[in-house]
Formats: sequence, C-alpha cells, structure tokens
Amino acid sequence: MKQQENNTALYLRLSRDDENYGDSVSIETQRTILRQFVQDNGFHVVEEYVDDGWSGTNFDRPAFKRMIEDVESGMINCIITKDLSRFGREHVMMGYYLEFYLVEKNVRYIAVSDGEDTEKGLSDFVPFKNLFNEWYAKDTSRKIKASMNAKFKAGERTCAYAPIGYKKHPEIKNKLAIDEETRWIVEKIYEYALLGHGSWKIMKMLTEEKVPTPGYLNYKRDGSFSNIYAGASEEKAYAWTAAQIKSILKDETYIGNTIHYKQTNVSYKNKHRIRKDKDEWMRIENTHEPIISKEDFETVQQMIDVRRRRQKQDKDTQIFAGLLKCADCGWSMGYSINNSAKEPYHYFKCSRYSSMGKDHCSNHYIRYDTLSAYVLSRLRYWSSQAQTDEDKLIKKLMAASDKETGKMRNKQENDLKRMQKRKKELDGLFSRLYEDYVSEKITEYNFNMLSVKYQKEQAELEEKITALSEEINTVKENESNVGKWLELVKQYSDISELTAPLLNALIEKILIHQAVKKEDGTIEQEVEIYYRFIGKIE
Repeated sequence: MKQQENNTALYLRLSRDDENYGDSVSIETQRTILRQFVQDNGFHVVEEYVDDGWSGTNFDRPAFKRMIEDVESGMINCIITKDLSRFGREHVMMGYYLEFYLVEKNVRYIAVSDGEDTEKGLSDFVPFKNLFNEWYAKDTSRKIKASMNAKFKAGERTCAYAPIGYKKHPEIKNKLAIDEETRWIVEKIYEYALLGHGSWKIMKMLTEEKVPTPGYLNYKRDGSFSNIYAGASEEKAYAWTAAQIKSILKDETYIGNTIHYKQTNVSYKNKHRIRKDKDEWMRIENTHEPIISKEDFETVQQMIDVRRRRQKQDKDTQIFAGLLKCADCGWSMGYSINNSAKEPYHYFKCSRYSSMGKDHCSNHYIRYDTLSAYVLSRLRYWSSQAQTDEDKLIKKLMAASDKETGKMRNKQENDLKRMQKRKKELDGLFSRLYEDYVSEKITEYNFNMLSVKYQKEQAELEEKITALSEEINTVKENESNVGKWLELVKQYSDISELTAPLLNALIEKILIHQAVKKEDGTIEQEVEIYYRFIGKIE
C-alpha cells in the first residue's frame, strides 16, 4: 500500500447539478480539502484531474478518462476525492468501479468526507450512498426541467448566443433585443428569398458581397470561435453555407416567436440529443420584437414548399436520389441544371465541394445523360448474363463474395471458439468458488467480490457470443444473397430505360470519382456501382 500512496491522483468534479450546495463543493473547496488531507497523511500527489461542468451521471468525462488511462498505464494506483458523489452519481457504474475495476487494478480509493477507504474496507452504507447520490441527480434534473419549463412559458429565452440580427437585452434577463448592426443581414437574406432566390443562390450572393457570417461576427465582438477564425484566411469570414441560409429562412425567431423543445436528452443519465416531432414543440409567440413581418415570412415558406415540390416532380433527374455519393468525401451528389448552355442539361456535383469549396473536396462532376447511359449498360449486361449463362455468373459472384468475406468469416469462427472455451472455464471457476465458500475456504467478502467479477465476465461473454454468432450467420446469409440477386435481376429481362424503382431494387449506392484528363486529351472517369445483396462486382 505504500507504493499506492506514493502514486496518488486527486480527482475534482463540479456540475450544474451541484449548484444548490454553494461553495461547499466548489472546485477550490474540493482542492483545499484534498490537499490538506494528503499533506496530513503523507500522500505523494502525481496528478490532479478536474472535470468542471460535467454531470456525475456521465462517466465519459475528459479528465476522468485521462485519469483511468493513467491507471491503466500504472502511473496511478491511489485515487482520492472529496466524497463519493465527486467520483460519480450513477450507482451501477459506481459499484463497478469500487467493487471490480479498482480492486482488479489494485488501486486504492479514498472518499475523504464520507470516511470511505478501500484499504480499510468500504462500509455497508456505500451502496445506499451511491443510490442517494443518483437520486439527487435525478431529482435535480427534474427540478431544472420544471424551472426551465416555467421560464419558457413566461416568454423567457435562454441561449448562449443570440441569433444573428439580435443581441441579448441589456436590461431584461433572458430576452432578445434587435441588434441594429446586424439586422440588415437578416433583412437582405429575406429580400433575396422574396425575389425567388433559393438558399444556394443566396449563399453565393452573400459570399460574393463579403457579408460576414454569424460566427465571424461573434469572433470579432467577444473572441468566441477563435479556434475557427483566429489566423484563418479572409475568405473564412464570408464562408456562408446553404444550411445556414435555410435555418434563418425557417426560423420563427425573426417574426417574434420562440420555439422550445425541438430536441431533448434521452434521459438525465444519457445526454445524447434526439429531435422531437413538431407537434411536441413548445411555441411561444410575441416574445420579442420581430425583424421580418409575418406576411413576408409566410410568403417565403410557401416559396420554399413550391420549390421543394417542383424538385420532387422532376422525375427524370430524381431517379438517382439517395444513390449517388462522392467517392472521396462520401457526401451526396447534388443535382442541378446548366441553363447557360445552348442546350441545357442536368448534372450532379459533390455537394460538399459546392458548399464548402476546394479545401474540403474536389470537383466531382458527372452529367446525367453520361451517368444514365453507363448505369443502363451495366444493368443490361448483368441481366443478359443472368439470362444466357447463369452458372458462369454464379461462379463469378461467389468468387467475389469469397474474396471479401472468407478471411473475416475464419477470424469470427476462431473468436467464437475462444469465447465459448472461456465461458466453459468460467462455469467451472464459479462452481469451485461456491464449493470453497461453502467449505469456508474463502470469506464471504472474497466470494461476493469474485462472484461479481465472474458473473460480469460471463454476462459480457454471453452477449459477445450472441452478437458474433449473429455476425457469422449474416456472413453466411450474404453468400446466399447471390441467389437472391440473380432472381431479382432475372425479373428485368429487357431493360430499356431507368426508373427509380428499378435502380433502388438492384443498386445500393453509386460512387462518383473525379474525372481525370489523360495525356492524349481524353477524359476518363471511374463510376463504382454497389449492387444490393452482393456489393461491387467487376
């Protein structure tokens, strides 16, 4: 234990859940208590880890993860916190760390204010303390939600940054006021929209006119987003995106309304955000002065809807919707029409390159007629092969399938055998452990500690065995999918034209590579077709 005491970590944590405690749990108070404790007891502190602003129900905290990495490396073998709640507020994970992980790693843990020390043995009240700490986090979360709900209904608007065109009211808390320095940007965007321009066109016009973006304005005012704009080129200040324009054009903030609960957390433990249905949103009208009239706002919404319907009705060019991807960045290929040519034509272009420029991707571009002709020729070829020489085609497809899945299947089967062997060993270990406990060869404490360890490993193995078995079955199913695809393609014996149902039935995705100009002046472009069930075939 002496070596453990000489490799000590001080862990400090604070979140909004703890505000009601006041200064008693502040980072500085925790630091004072811990430093006094280690000084009085002769501990050698190797490192101090601080998570300020992180909930105790979340163990994915940056400083906590760094501390665990140092435990794994052997640098830390003693952890001290002010109390159990500073380590965490989720009783299942607390039980795992205190009863299994730290014991396995031979790491001593001390909660100073709670008087708990694993070297001396944790008290029987620790599970109850952990449950109470979790209950406190849950109750605090409920109270915060109720408080925020009341503020929202009262028309208050809580936000880190005011939307462009507004600023935080200088006198009234949680209220917006019009920012006369930037309202013209919002008015310009709506003016362009009322003239019939779409978000992409407006984005280009703002960029060409060097209209500053919301992020850049915040950077110039208070230094926020310095990680993006500090030292960046001048063009960065005017790098609007179509998504930003769409968001502004659909934001009811600009007609004086505030909408809450568009998104929510999965639970007070899981902070992952999920989008809610519109009928679950809370809409509070007239919470602040509008910039755009309701009539103009509604006109813009109608124009957006008309433009969307028009695009959907353009069936000849939308048959590839959802199938085309840029081969390099993975973004969708955006559709457009070149009306400046003598004979207007449709084409697809990398949407990331179009919106963000050459720093993010290159000009992946292909005409609709070129793509359509190539895809049609490949589908007609495979349909013909399926009709005239099915056996040869089956061998070709199976060879491609074996090449991709053979190695993976062998590894999976070996992993499965290894896991099944270990599970059988655990069953025997658990049986002998129980016999030793009954015959009083080991103490109840050791029995409980080891049984928890073995049961946890058993449960994890069972889960992995089930998942791996399903993966192996999936690989075997993929091999049988060759027959499924053949039956499918044989249904299209005479493909004369492409349709959306045909493409979606036979093709999973199409990757568009950048065209390459060869020395003789000819243009060469690779197009990869991945078919449903079987993937890519040459």
